[in-house]
Amino acid sequence: MSPDRKTEKIAHAPASETDPHGEWHRVAHTLSEALPYMRRYAGKTVVIKYGGNAMVDDAIAEDFARDVALIKQVGINPVVVHGGGPQIGSMLDKLGIESEFIDGLRVTDEKTVEVVEMVLSGTINKGIVSRISMAGGNAVGLSGKDGRLIEARKLMRTTRDPESNIEKVLDLGFVGEPVQINTHVLDDMIKSDVIPVIAPVGIGEGGETYNINADTAAGAIASALKATRFYLLTDVAGVLDENRDLITEMGALEAQNLIASGTINGGMIPKVSTCIDAVKEDVEAAVIMDGRVTHALLLEMFTEHGAGTLIGTK
Repeated sequence: MSPDRKTEKIAHAPASETDPHGEWHRVAHTLSEALPYMRRYAGKTVVIKYGGNAMVDDAIAEDFARDVALIKQVGINPVVVHGGGPQIGSMLDKLGIESEFIDGLRVTDEKTVEVVEMVLSGTINKGIVSRISMAGGNAVGLSGKDGRLIEARKLMRTTRDPESNIEKVLDLGFVGEPVQINTHVLDDMIKSDVIPVIAPVGIGEGGETYNINADTAAGAIASALKATRFYLLTDVAGVLDENRDLITEMGALEAQNLIASGTINGGMIPKVSTCIDAVKEDVEAAVIMDGRVTHALLLEMFTEHGAGTLIGTK
């Protein structure tokens, strides 16, 4: 176990006459424990992928906004990339636009991509910006099309017919994958003490709009910024082993082996693969954690025991 991920629990400070329950001692102890981590991350950039149920629960969303504002206040540079699948689905239903998924990706025709951009770059993005601003942070929203931040191309998927063994190309419409991240826009924001909040909408060579998976977009941005940490907030505690126990830390090679063995399966495969790609591209480490846990970011960044599963280079 590396010194980054110690598992010791914080001891509760004893009670006293002025603090009979020891509460203030525990607060002081927590602040004292956090100081070395604040120093370590000072001036560094962290990329946070934010999505899932953490976005639709108002109380958790407000806690997240306060945590991001605090991270910036102590001298760390957070960059937020958000998803919005449930909200997109809800809007498509309201508009009577049918939608289907292939391999977990929403097939996105011309009408659908207009709704995707409207929801991601509009309602969701501005809502997150507003919450962070209300919490005292200086947040600015943008999409991957702004300043050609995320240049994308059409994502190609293939499937093989089990009977004929013939491979078929699947047309996902305006679903894209990043080919270039132009970080100059983000660099200027970070230097200006602004917290960027990014909608995962990309722009093609001919100006076309692409719907990009938020995990993929966040991982690509983390790699381009050479972020110290890439935090992927999801709806599970982290990566589980064959006994369904949480794996607190592993290297990229171990993660690949767990995918190959089937221990990591289903929807966790693309998340772990995104983290592996990020740490191979100069991101110091990636962490998959449960975004529904109150102050999950602060627990991971500023305490000895951390939160979720850390994936490093070794």
